Amino acid sequence: MLLRSLFILLVTNIFVLCACLPNLDSRTSANEIANRIVYGLTLQPSGFDPHINRSSELGIPLRQVYDTLVYRDPESNAFVGGLATDWAISEDGLIYTFNLRQDVVFHDGTPFNAQAVGVNLDRIVAPETGSQLAAFLLGPYAGYEIVSDYSIRLLLTQPYSPLLDSLAQVYLGIASPTALNEYSDNRYQFHQVGTGPFRFVEYVPGDHILLQRNPDYAWGPAFYQPSTENSVGEIEFRFFTDPPTRTLALESGEAQVMGELLPTDGRALTGNSSIQLVPQAVPGQPLQFLMNTQRFPTDSRGVRQALIFGANRNAIVDAVFQQFSPVAWGPLAANTLYYDRSVQGLYAHDIGQAQALLDAEGYEDTDNDGFRDVAGVTLSVDVIVPPWGLAPEVAQLLQDQWRTIGIQAVLVPVPTFGALLEAVDSGEYNLVAFNTYGLDPAFLNDFYLSDGVNNFTGFASEELDNALLEAIRQTDPGVRAAYYARAQNMIMDEALLVPIRDQVNLNASSAAVSGLAFDPYGWFPLLNNVQLVTG
Repeated sequence: MLLRSLFILLVTNIFVLCACLPNLDSRTSANEIANRIVYGLTLQPSGFDPHINRSSELGIPLRQVYDTLVYRDPESNAFVGGLATDWAISEDGLIYTFNLRQDVVFHDGTPFNAQAVGVNLDRIVAPETGSQLAAFLLGPYAGYEIVSDYSIRLLLTQPYSPLLDSLAQVYLGIASPTALNEYSDNRYQFHQVGTGPFRFVEYVPGDHILLQRNPDYAWGPAFYQPSTENSVGEIEFRFFTDPPTRTLALESGEAQVMGELLPTDGRALTGNSSIQLVPQAVPGQPLQFLMNTQRFPTDSRGVRQALIFGANRNAIVDAVFQQFSPVAWGPLAANTLYYDRSVQGLYAHDIGQAQALLDAEGYEDTDNDGFRDVAGVTLSVDVIVPPWGLAPEVAQLLQDQWRTIGIQAVLVPVPTFGALLEAVDSGEYNLVAFNTYGLDPAFLNDFYLSDGVNNFTGFASEELDNALLEAIRQTDPGVRAAYYARAQNMIMDEALLVPIRDQVNLNASSAAVSGLAFDPYGWFPLLNNVQLVTG
């Protein structure tokens, strides 16, 4: 009886172990794959499901696994066909009709059709999915109608011009209905199935993600080139969360591509002929410090303006970012759609102007401690500082710069995104370093609408609300540009943020890697076109 029990226990353990291992039948030996590269990831997100999670990091590997209904051309930013061959928008802007490709097959053999698109939409908007971004990208989505096997209509409750932009993002990539049905939401991230140029082989949290080229891929967007004998065949994504290790991995050959290099390391690599730098501007918001208008002393417009004038952003770009990034001037990075160039030059560094504003507010250094005060209260601001994006280094320089105009800055470090949100929820802050990314500036609504989910400034204006809401309702690009220009100027006139620098992702690769390029959203490489040439 004892031997029989031990035998059953052994068989059970073997079964459980095998269930946890990747599908070995679907994985080709690394020795059999031509042109294998290692791509360094810099963050370990809490999850890798594009429909559920929102990290930019997940899009780096998954942009290769999933196709989207439409794409943006990386050169022109124009919309081009993806899984949809063409589309039409009703005159009232409430119905988007997509005609779909009829030659697409998911990596697991499931045919792609309108029903598959519907299954994905149902999953994304289902409350139990807990989507952090994908569901919100759909805006005023109201449902869909399947017209035929290869035609589907998306229905909206009100016009929403950013919808095509949303559908071009990897978070709305189309997954196999068979795989979604087979795995729970929690398990699907380990067994992802798309229609893209690379198949998802395995994901080992904290260690690596493995992709292999899909030999049957023949339906990519026009800017995807046909594969050749030099095309990358296998990509292993490894995690390099400690910034100093990234350059070492490139120099040693441990990795062939790496993102988010430290600017000082990037500067040092400029003389290394075996490594090529690939800086990539990222649209969206700049590195910025949003100002709380509901708390003293940043409840004063004059104090907020003085903080901007007192920030020497050129010095910060030189010292921290080694001149790889341009100075930011407003709430949008310069390569974002509808960026208004009239904000350039506003609030250029001017200590005299900053001091004059503080004088007008009645602040003086009455006790000769180096900081201004009024009615015995020191002019002091609390600054929430997260650990990413070199925000701590920037905050330390700002602290020194603001000291010269008599403002005391108390830096409040937070270790995680969750801790940052808790600190903001407390209301006990004057500035907070926080930003997001995107090509269409519809994300400004989250930050500057009176009831925006990320309205960390606490500012409320009916005029600003109207400009932002009309900008997403209008379809004419010229009209949208006018509304966004008005919004950007109102935001800066009220001095709601201290802009620092436009985001540039400092990538580098081995000199043997050619064709490395990124989609218009800045973070996500288009690895279908990458070639590996040695010798």
